[in-house]
Amino acid sequence: MTQDNPKTHPEGNAVKDPEDWTTGDEPMTGAQASYLKTLSEESGEAFDHGLTKAEASMRIDELRAKTGKEG
Repeated sequence: MTQDNPKTHPEGNAVKDPEDWTTGDEPMTGAQASYLKTLSEESGEAFDHGLTKAEASMRIDELRAKTGKEG
């Protein structure tokens, strides 16, 4: 009997566009909010409390680029 291992699945670790996330329209997570608040303060940008998970992810990417904290 063969079990599927998500770590070895060809698309298991694929990076999806946040706009394609099935939960992307849910409110951002606490971790996203905390990190986004920090990045907003460091970049002098406004923090938006009402972002969705997908919007927060894209905003984090924007602010990481602006503050030089890219992955």
